[in-house]
Amino acid sequence: MVYCKTEEEIELIKESSLLVGKTLAEIARHIRPGVKTIFLDQLAEQFIRDHGAKPGFKGYNGFPYTLCISVNDQVVHGMPGERELKDGDIVSIDCGTLKNGYYGDSAYTFAVGHVNSGVAELMERTKQSLYLGIGQAVAGNRVGDIGFAVQSYVESYGYSVVRDLVGHGLGRKLHEKPEVPNYGKRGSGIKLLEGMVLAVEPMINLGTRRVIQENDGWTIRTADGSCSAHYEHDIVVRKGHAEILSTFDYIEEVLNREKQNG
Repeated sequence: MVYCKTEEEIELIKESSLLVGKTLAEIARHIRPGVKTIFLDQLAEQFIRDHGAKPGFKGYNGFPYTLCISVNDQVVHGMPGERELKDGDIVSIDCGTLKNGYYGDSAYTFAVGHVNSGVAELMERTKQSLYLGIGQAVAGNRVGDIGFAVQSYVESYGYSVVRDLVGHGLGRKLHEKPEVPNYGKRGSGIKLLEGMVLAVEPMINLGTRRVIQENDGWTIRTADGSCSAHYEHDIVVRKGHAEILSTFDYIEEVLNREKQNG
């Protein structure tokens, strides 16, 4: 059942979503060669709890960590552990929070040190596809319009769209109806109504769209070992535009400052 949120609910979702952005910015300060992914996870959990919220992913369907940390060919749902990040890696970090009964859910892909130009372009174009998809999330459009915008853009560069995993509604539950695929046909799927809150999250691969699950039962990676990028925003459908409830501003302030500092 799809239901539209009240303005009061939207404000609570926005509060949780902004906390995810602040958490990912805190993580961004520590992403460098040699850092262990479990350290980033512990840092995120403490930060979220210090801000009066709970980690949204921890315990969800039995997932034991605060963050999903997916490196290089891992698409999503990567499990933190003793792995050390290396120069040239890319790492997609997906984070959820639960505060005042409502979830926030956002993801960002980070470069570790210096990544090659082809992978850097994949990251930038995946992020651009997210905003193109969000641009279609207006009242009266259909969910297929979002997916078409993402798919047509990234496939023009020879990338592929992961089809086994999709975006989703968001609110009192982490995953609500409707599903929001990152591929589709214009004018297809359910109609978007004012007040729907959606998590839009393109997962784009440098190679094949096919994915496989690792033996841990969680981690999804590309079938051909090619790199994958993942970005996610929480949005609310409005008349004539989509309002973005989450933010990358805090993250990119940190990244830009570190770039300036060399």
